[in-house]
Amino acid sequence: MRKMLNCLFLWGGVLLTACSTSGQNKSQESKDTVDFTKDIHSFSEPESTVVSHLSLELKVDFEEQKLKGVAKLLVDRKKGNKLMLDTRLLTIQEVTDGQEKLTYTLHEAVPFLGSPLEIDLKEGTKEVWVYYETSPEAPAIQWLSPQQTAGKKNPFLFTQSQAILARSWVPIQDSPGVRFTYDAKVEVPEGLVALMSAENPQIKNDSGTYTFVQKKPIPAYLLALAVGDVTFQPLGKNIGVYAEPSMMKEAAYELGEMDQMMLAAEKLYGAYQWERYDVLFLPPSFPFGGMENPMLTFATPTIIAGDRSLTSLIAHELAHSWSGNLVTNATWNDFWLNEGFTVYFELRIMEEVYGKDFSDMLALISKRDLLAELEGMEYGEDTKLKLNLEGRDPDDGMNSIAYDKGFYFLKLCENTVGRTKWDAFLSKYFSEHAFQTITTEEFLTYLDENLLSKVDGAKETIKPDMWVYRNGLPDNCPEVTSFRYDQVKEEVGKFIEGTSASDLQTSDWKYFQEWEYFLSALPDALSKKQMKDLDKAFKFSQTGNNEIRFQWLMHVVKSEYTPAYPTLEKFLMKVGRRKFIAPIYKAMAQQEGTRALGQKIYQKARPNYHYVAVSTIDTYFAEQAKP
Repeated sequence: MRKMLNCLFLWGGVLLTACSTSGQNKSQESKDTVDFTKDIHSFSEPESTVVSHLSLELKVDFEEQKLKGVAKLLVDRKKGNKLMLDTRLLTIQEVTDGQEKLTYTLHEAVPFLGSPLEIDLKEGTKEVWVYYETSPEAPAIQWLSPQQTAGKKNPFLFTQSQAILARSWVPIQDSPGVRFTYDAKVEVPEGLVALMSAENPQIKNDSGTYTFVQKKPIPAYLLALAVGDVTFQPLGKNIGVYAEPSMMKEAAYELGEMDQMMLAAEKLYGAYQWERYDVLFLPPSFPFGGMENPMLTFATPTIIAGDRSLTSLIAHELAHSWSGNLVTNATWNDFWLNEGFTVYFELRIMEEVYGKDFSDMLALISKRDLLAELEGMEYGEDTKLKLNLEGRDPDDGMNSIAYDKGFYFLKLCENTVGRTKWDAFLSKYFSEHAFQTITTEEFLTYLDENLLSKVDGAKETIKPDMWVYRNGLPDNCPEVTSFRYDQVKEEVGKFIEGTSASDLQTSDWKYFQEWEYFLSALPDALSKKQMKDLDKAFKFSQTGNNEIRFQWLMHVVKSEYTPAYPTLEKFLMKVGRRKFIAPIYKAMAQQEGTRALGQKIYQKARPNYHYVAVSTIDTYFAEQAKP
């Protein structure tokens, strides 16, 4: 069961190192001084030979559900005579140096890590060309039929490379510590457009071939490809939105304030360094809220509410342009360095654009999610910020701990030293580590040397090691209050005590978070009478806000409120965002009264979901799930 033996694997008597090291760029001036951090989730050995540039040529075959082509890798040889690449379910057809064949070995697959591709290099070899094709089962690639799209006329495909799925569509050194530039040429069927995490076309062409350039070095998990019938609309000087034509009007309106977010972000922590910032709305099966692919955020259509109320997700993905994309966690054990910083930055953007009331409510939602996560994990080892994911899929570490505990640690730093000093520190941190990777230990040293040691008592007050290396939530976690949430709590109490929903004082609630908080604060299981009263007064079953709808449907499941089951099924058949569907299915599976319904809906909806979502939900219905 998913076990690695001290990073060593044996294939046919040949001992290979699976603890490959990931590049950690300490100096923009000299690549010869690059250090490397061990990455237990990659077979690459960049301390010997590292990929510095990728040229990708691909043909998209929707009939066979395969990508076919060649990855041309420019390599920097430091020692030894081999190149180690990560692959998963790839068919390797040939490997050359651009002219002559190279000897290679595709080793036996290891669960969730895939198969190491070992390539023997000749003297003087500087380029390696890998001819290959992907599998229809490649976990990074979602192939959608026309019926699964918004327009219902053309197929669609998108990739999701994070955390270690890039290797299932590109033979690459798939570690967050290895950064490379890339260019690509992608051939697609007539009438479709290809987009990547790079410079993108804004109109369709007649040839069906699209070219891309990413001039900034990125890690493999930020490689991204989408192909479909999409159009583009500019929203500002260097920002815009891509969407299927039938969604464009709603999508463009929803992101109408994105330019204000960009101005706020640059005001806080320096100039945006990726030229353009565009957003692509994907079909509903996308498993995440968003994915911060450089220059082209992938976004779920579940944030399209018609009132711009859910765009904090866009602020989050935009913030990743600094925390994550610009300064990257060296390994997935350091994941909090990406997400904790991004949640903090997101809330600062939202405060700049929408005010402190709004950001305080978001912070309290973060606290609620964190406490729920901690309770479910029983305050175990995975509640530390610094993770130990040896022998495990890094997806296991992608939960509220990295996001929300990380945020509150940084919020404590701000509260302790003051916002002025904290902002100056963060600006310096992003500037001095731009296009580099960093470990938890290196960040803590940097934090101490550049901030905490200069403020009397700061380190003793914050206790960074306690936050990073100990289980659970430290007792010095900052308190955040919201007078609006206090008012909501009063109405929750009234309803529980018997006040009719229609008599509650809700007329001055102007943020969706108030409604979302109201539902989340109610007891899990309500009576049928209470559920009917709530739905009649507030029409929760008809809301277009998916955050509110999710909280309502959790009550529908736990209260076994059958009148809303058609709404429940429609939601699960349409939405593929793991944040929403996984908790609902889990609740259904845990209750005898809803288990059969959950199994029935899941069997129908499962083909619409991404690998990332089904790999979670299959565990709830293990006997019924079909591969």
